[in-house]
Amino acid sequence: MIIPLAQRADQTQEYYFSVKLAEVRQLLAQGHDVINIGIGNPDMMPSEATLDALTKSAQQPTAHGYQSYKGTPALRQAIARFYAHTYGVTLDPETELLPLIGSKEGITHLSLTFLNEGDGVLVPELGYPAYRAVSQMVGARVQEYPLLEHAGWQPDWAALAELVQPVGSPNPTKLLWLNYPHMPTGAPATKELFDQAVRFAHDHKILLCHDNPYSLILNKKAPISLLSVDGAKEVGVELNSLSKSHNMAGWRMGWLAAAKPYIDAVLTIKSNVDSGQFKPLMDAATEALANSDDWHRARNAVYQGRLDAVHALLDTLDCTYATDQEGMFIWAKLPDSILSAEALVNQLLYEKHIFIAPGFIFGPKGERYIRVSLCVPKERIEEAVNRLQA
Repeated sequence: MIIPLAQRADQTQEYYFSVKLAEVRQLLAQGHDVINIGIGNPDMMPSEATLDALTKSAQQPTAHGYQSYKGTPALRQAIARFYAHTYGVTLDPETELLPLIGSKEGITHLSLTFLNEGDGVLVPELGYPAYRAVSQMVGARVQEYPLLEHAGWQPDWAALAELVQPVGSPNPTKLLWLNYPHMPTGAPATKELFDQAVRFAHDHKILLCHDNPYSLILNKKAPISLLSVDGAKEVGVELNSLSKSHNMAGWRMGWLAAAKPYIDAVLTIKSNVDSGQFKPLMDAATEALANSDDWHRARNAVYQGRLDAVHALLDTLDCTYATDQEGMFIWAKLPDSILSAEALVNQLLYEKHIFIAPGFIFGPKGERYIRVSLCVPKERIEEAVNRLQA
């Protein structure tokens, strides 16, 4: 290269799955039948009405130009109806919703909008790697907070309070990332948890950023949004998407839900980064958000069958796991007889041609854990069990 890398690029590692999936592709090219149960890539189809809306919209002559940075009014109205029906939350579609190119984009936009170099960001010790990576890319200071395994992977609020650098200090703590149902542990969301989080944000004057993509996947109770808690809109924002809940991961359709000042602030950044989303995608997403409760129940019935098969796989490996997990992954602890998650992952990949995710990619505390995806047909998971038993 004729010039050196920027410091942020030199400090950021390539995403683990980007590297490991290259190995999977190499094995596939060699003729091996690799069963990939490591990635959360939904394999089921969006609803028929969603696909019909996409096709119909794409045939319109006016569908192919630039769109509003805020998305179509119809999409924002559909998101607002979805929040009212699903979570009992009232949102103003004009001022409290901002469509995004997937909620992952929102992690970057929120960080660029609110973080100065050196500002503190509270990141769970086990969590989506993008929280940490993006914080580091913008020059913020990652403050890792503990999760209590014995308490169902809930935040250690006392430890969190000790980490906070107050407003007015040279490098204040400004953001707290929260994600429930939790990835990777599958810990459910509860109103008690969100009540505590909102009180914490008020007390310490911190922006609470909740990432909520898994609330409709194998949920044991009614799904819940952070914004359903009293006082949440003053101190909290929520990311959500259609990727997991509507089988639309590759469509890159998500949103930010928040009070108007937060939406307006993020829009100043977003409007300088992209030029809006493709209208047929937004029209199809508008239709998808009207999917019936029966459609969601049918999708979850498929995941339940796969869950039973994954439990059999983990039992074969002598792993232990909680049975109340929500979302499309199962988090499991390795037995003492297995040396390490990395060793197991490589052994299964190259000897049995089964790919699972090691827990350490979500944080050092995951060293003795693995994560298994439900995003493959039940029959393929059963084939993986057969390979292990053989």
